[in-house]
Amino acid sequence: MAPVETEKSITLPRTHVVLVPLMGQGHTTPMADLACLIAGRGVRVSLVTTPVNAARLRGLADRARSAMLPLEIVELPFPPADDGLPRGSSDNSDNVLQLFLSLYRLAGPLEAYVRSLPWRPSCIISDSCNPWTVGVARSVGVPRLTFTGPSCFYSLCDFNVVKHGLLHSGNVVPGMPVRVELSKDTWAAAFLTCMPAWGKFVEEVREGIRTADGAVVNTFRGLEEQFVACYEAALGKPVWVLGPFFLNSRDEEARTIDQSTVIAWLDMMDQSTVVYVCFGSLAQMLPKQLYEIGHGLEDSGKPFLWVVKESETVLPEAKEWLEALEMRTAGHGLIVHGWAPQVAILSHRAVGGFMTHCGWNSLLESVAQGVPVMTWPHFGDQFLNERLAVDVLGVGVPVRPFDGEKAVDLVVRGHIARAVSELMGDGAVAEERRRKCKEYRERAHGAMAKGGSSHGNLTLLLRSFMRSGSKEQVNSVCSAR
Repeated sequence: MAPVETEKSITLPRTHVVLVPLMGQGHTTPMADLACLIAGRGVRVSLVTTPVNAARLRGLADRARSAMLPLEIVELPFPPADDGLPRGSSDNSDNVLQLFLSLYRLAGPLEAYVRSLPWRPSCIISDSCNPWTVGVARSVGVPRLTFTGPSCFYSLCDFNVVKHGLLHSGNVVPGMPVRVELSKDTWAAAFLTCMPAWGKFVEEVREGIRTADGAVVNTFRGLEEQFVACYEAALGKPVWVLGPFFLNSRDEEARTIDQSTVIAWLDMMDQSTVVYVCFGSLAQMLPKQLYEIGHGLEDSGKPFLWVVKESETVLPEAKEWLEALEMRTAGHGLIVHGWAPQVAILSHRAVGGFMTHCGWNSLLESVAQGVPVMTWPHFGDQFLNERLAVDVLGVGVPVRPFDGEKAVDLVVRGHIARAVSELMGDGAVAEERRRKCKEYRERAHGAMAKGGSSHGNLTLLLRSFMRSGSKEQVNSVCSAR
């Protein structure tokens, strides 16, 4: 974690930003990174969460203290039985929806916390999946920005589909500066209309985005410039692109784990030869799908580092099969059970490709480290993130063949081996893909450096919410940038 960057022209003593992440790894991690970025400017930051999630963030709090950052973790009271992810299958959409709805009970504790402060916060930045913060911000008279977890590309697609009344059917997204086409059976999954029970909640999320004072997005202009501009025009309010957040806040990850088994294994591999395979924290592979992935990686002949969830190998036959694969591929294959240090892996010289579920955090981390991707989306914004990576940015190869009518259900070993061969090949197309990735990596690091677009946007955001020195809330927010 970088030391405090003092910029007296930006901050005032009472500038205070309250961050309200969604309780889930894929949402909390970028918000924690954002907290470090803001605190790094000398601005007081409160990251509010539940007791269980606060315990998971203890390492962040310790690092903030050692770096003397004005960052605090605030625990909001929440019944322990419902704290954290729902019990049982984490990929059950009903369970996840119940978690989201249970978080509405945090509205009272959050309002009580804000009212207990001697000075009102300068603004609240809340995850878009926390629409219950809308009423809190309005009640206490504090400006609210929404943190939209997906890309600007996805958010603009979603805005246009809603605007044209095409949520329930479609093939081509209207109103986009580029052609965006989905298979008909992934359309409903991309815009969450395949889950009727989610309808009211998703509409509250969209309304929360529309009524916010602006949006904060983990992206950078050198990656999504035309979509940032179009999304800002569509919303009619500022869209603050401040990323990639992790570049400045998770540098310590690579330094603290370089003696680990994973990094030691990568150190033995040749440059840009290893395929990294990971599908995020939620997607669950059935045993028959695990077998196809493993055989496909083995058949490709390329060194691979594959992260497998513990929950995917609970069946004895799956565990035995995986152990046999580990024995057969010893020396050029490494299977990691559970968690792996993804940013450190992607930044390692040995990694030449990443097979991903296309969650925005993972895709952004890969592109920002200059690593091309094999795309295998499972739900939600992931289907459109695949289109962005493959069709627009030119940095990806789809694992599943595209079909305008129906996506492939079961991915077989031939799909895996083909995608690996295409991505890791030596032809002109593969070389151009790698060249683009290197260019995006340079742009990402440039955006976060002092004088870069994301660094400058954070400066402008903080100036927009500077305190006047009185107890009255600043009336004019999110004015000219």
